[in-house]
Amino acid sequence: MFVSVKKLVEKASNSKKPGGNSDGLKASDVDPHMVFHYGIPLGCCMFAYESIQKILAISTMDGRIKLFGKDNSQALLESDDTVPSKFLEFVQNQGILVNVNCKNHIEVWDLDKKLLSHVHVFKEEITSFTVMQSGSYMYVGDSVGNIKVLKIDQDVCHVVQMKYTIPLSASHGNPTEVSADRAVISIMPQPTAESKRILIIFKDGFITLWEIRESKAILVTGGSMFQSVHNEAKHVTSACWVCPFGSKVAVGYNNGEILIWSVPTTKLKNEPASEISIQNAPICKLILGFRSEKIPIASLKWVYADAKATRLYVMGASDVASTSLMQVILLNEHTESRTIKLGLHLSEPCVDMVVTSSATEQSKLKQDFLLLIGKSGNIYMYDDCSIEKYLLQCQSRSPPSLPKEVMVKIPFVDSNITVAKLITDNPYALSSDEDYILLAKDIPSLVPFETKSRDGGHSNSYQFSGFGKVKNLYITGHSDGAINFWDLSCPFPVPILPVKQQSEDDFSLSGVALTALYFDGNSRVLISGDQSGTVRIFKFKPEPYTAENSFISFQGSTKKGNNHIIHSVKVLKVNGSILSLNVSHSTKHLAIGSDQGDLSLVDTEGPNIIFQSHIASDFCLGIISTQFKTCSLQNFEKNVLVVATKDSSVLAFDSDTGNMLSASMVRPKKPSRALFMQILDWQDISVRGANISNGLDMSRGSPIEEGIPKQSFILICSEKAAYVYSLIHAIQGVKKVHYKKKFHSISCCWASTFYTASDVSLILLFTSGKVEIRSLPELSLLKETSIRGFRYSTPKPNSLSDSSMCSSNCGDFIMVNGDQEFFIVSVLLQKESFRILDSISRIYRKDLTLSQEVLASGTTVQKDKKKGIFGSVLKDIKGSKKHVPELETEDTKESIEELSTIFSNANFPCEVENRDNQAVDEDEIDLKIDDIDLDDPGEKPKEQNILAALNKHKLKFQAFTAGKLKQMKVKSEKTISKEEQQDEKSSAVDQIKKKYGFSLPVESSAAKMAESKLHENLRKLQGISLKTTEMQDTAKSFSSMARELLRTTEEEKRIS
Repeated sequence: MFVSVKKLVEKASNSKKPGGNSDGLKASDVDPHMVFHYGIPLGCCMFAYESIQKILAISTMDGRIKLFGKDNSQALLESDDTVPSKFLEFVQNQGILVNVNCKNHIEVWDLDKKLLSHVHVFKEEITSFTVMQSGSYMYVGDSVGNIKVLKIDQDVCHVVQMKYTIPLSASHGNPTEVSADRAVISIMPQPTAESKRILIIFKDGFITLWEIRESKAILVTGGSMFQSVHNEAKHVTSACWVCPFGSKVAVGYNNGEILIWSVPTTKLKNEPASEISIQNAPICKLILGFRSEKIPIASLKWVYADAKATRLYVMGASDVASTSLMQVILLNEHTESRTIKLGLHLSEPCVDMVVTSSATEQSKLKQDFLLLIGKSGNIYMYDDCSIEKYLLQCQSRSPPSLPKEVMVKIPFVDSNITVAKLITDNPYALSSDEDYILLAKDIPSLVPFETKSRDGGHSNSYQFSGFGKVKNLYITGHSDGAINFWDLSCPFPVPILPVKQQSEDDFSLSGVALTALYFDGNSRVLISGDQSGTVRIFKFKPEPYTAENSFISFQGSTKKGNNHIIHSVKVLKVNGSILSLNVSHSTKHLAIGSDQGDLSLVDTEGPNIIFQSHIASDFCLGIISTQFKTCSLQNFEKNVLVVATKDSSVLAFDSDTGNMLSASMVRPKKPSRALFMQILDWQDISVRGANISNGLDMSRGSPIEEGIPKQSFILICSEKAAYVYSLIHAIQGVKKVHYKKKFHSISCCWASTFYTASDVSLILLFTSGKVEIRSLPELSLLKETSIRGFRYSTPKPNSLSDSSMCSSNCGDFIMVNGDQEFFIVSVLLQKESFRILDSISRIYRKDLTLSQEVLASGTTVQKDKKKGIFGSVLKDIKGSKKHVPELETEDTKESIEELSTIFSNANFPCEVENRDNQAVDEDEIDLKIDDIDLDDPGEKPKEQNILAALNKHKLKFQAFTAGKLKQMKVKSEKTISKEEQQDEKSSAVDQIKKKYGFSLPVESSAAKMAESKLHENLRKLQGISLKTTEMQDTAKSFSSMARELLRTTEEEKRIS
């Protein structure tokens, strides 16, 4: 008890910070946030591409969406839900991205503001989603076969549900057949008649062409009619148009088949308006390897080039083990006689694909790319022009080489970053924002959308004249031994100096991973240490460096050596992998710590080893940090070297003699792997703060060595806790803990300090991505946040982590995941360390106008129409010229205005009323008799919509046995309609009573009773009518099949 009280008294007495500064860093001064995300995020799962603005969107498994635009622009969107996407589509050239996630939430993103504008919660399971190309309307298909129409109100970017619906009973080819596979798989507006017709494809194989204005089906094909002939049940898994006019559609199935079906582009001539066109067989079957291996077709993409180079990209399901899950097939006049295809042997199965275009108005060069997302989340790229060239020339005498796969990663980096340093806020930087804006256009982008000149850059290429002119300097050491200097003044890395030199005469890479770096810009010294224990000391020549000796090109190549920059290279060898490097500013001595527990003090002028010492440990070996200080011990000035080991122990050496200043070490009771050590000296802190406020701090070396005030501390952070010890006591081997913070739930993976004008604080990064900002020395929490997408895995023994972290003294830090991405995070509020942040984050260009190239694309297709897209293969199934459809044209603006009127009115009022009733009564289980709708919407659509939904306003019955009954039904509906009009004229009180089931006046009640009896009689007779109609439909199907068989037989006889 006495010990606990004593600790509380000590803690209270030390509550004030040393130096008497009561105005330390406050929580209101701190705002840890991600400034910029550069690269490809981990866990990619879906693509979307905006062809006009040239924007590529990539969604991830954790709810993030990365955007890539022109001129190297990038932005990262983060959804509130950390779940994958189901569908991801742009509203073309409107600055709107729509994301449908696995919770069936429809998110609307404003790309100009980069904000989530609205979330529409869809109650049903969404199985299909399509955005109109020329409007802001969306079709949403669900798991029970219904389709709803949504609209984006562009003034507020909100989703509004329209009254227009397409119920299963109206669109499905056989609505009476109860099946669990009625989900809508694909909804595709017809390219040349987007506002008039959509093609609906169900999971059970039924294909319906829906006439929007007339609200009825004009074509039904596939489904049970086709499968009954072949005695094979199969499900649709994907589909796409394979004709620019929408006359042919390719459908992929779960058994590996790909069938091409014919679709009319307008009403067939001589076809009665009430008739539904029925087609029982596809016009073409593509013979690929998927069928033999029973690999489901996961995705189909079609690229229109010309009559010869039009091709179909086919991707198999990623959960099937196969070597040929990605194939490209030519679709031209020779497809029927021979199949020309290319199998891409991927590094791994893929989950999505997209084809992007980099054509520009200024350049005649055109370069398209095929992008693939691997199952691991990595992105692979193929030159699509090479694929086209190979398909066209593969059967020639000199076929071209196979297209090569390229993994998309950070440019200029051939190996992972293993260690890094960051120095920010240099006030002597000379380059202007305009220079960096032009530079952003010149350097290679991760995902190319624009063709670059062949020399790799423009006349304003980057001119490196010295480190002192760079605002933010980023230094990286790599797994192959390379060192790279980057200008990080704008939030993307610009390479300025690669160092591959190993010695005075050796300019090749060592191939050994670097594990430690030290850089001092004032003394122009760079020191590196690697896994083999080799330490290299680079001395740079005085600045400025001449402009004509600029050595970096935008293709990443460099001249042999850097003799005009590097003055000398000195090499020495120690035992073990290097973990820490530090230099004393006063003596120029270098302290080296290795993973074997060896400490070496080296005179850098030699280099000569002054002393070496081995520090043993029962927990784990390794020296993670060293700090130089000059302090007064027993009234004598001593140069002290403070050492932190991997087991969280702290000890001190006399840096002149190499003797330990105490026989014992300071360590916690339960040691864990140490990450960081720093001496907290408030006189040094005030000097550093003044330097930072003046922009003079150019190094991450040891602090300026002055006398230690009465209270100085030593901070050590491990995976499980952070400790603040008394520095004087620690040097003497006495453990005196002033502050302690344990991490209970998750482990810390990195720690560092940052400085303000009068204070120092602690940054903690945890394996989950959580970031904490804590005050020093109290370790009280100021702010916390989480960096979504950051992953840290503890490296295996004798290996390095894929993640790399480093920070500047000014509160900026960088986290790197492999060679794919890095996060730039800033801690302080209202601090701008990076230039052109708004420009480089601007994805959507409001002032962009459609190029003549894009506008002329439609006329190009028109001219090629006469040549035919697939030649004789995709000829009309009837084989008769009189049935060949004519191409339609439509005025986009007028069509959209007309659609607004159509979609605003209920085409199936009973469906809308039923939906509204469900919304009102969804929480009620027991229904009263007065709540039941007399029109019985559950059965009326079935009676009206046999074989794909004959329009209820144009019913024409052909079955003579049910003709009179159905005419009675129509008359009854007209009567009901008149009564509804009268009800609308009645008082508001009566309408409210009617809605909620209360009784109305006597006359009205009597009329309703009579009407109810009439409906009961009609319902009893509908069963007989329905069975009669089904028998008639079956007879029609057999009759149609017989006619097709007879025609085929006659054609064969004619040919023979």
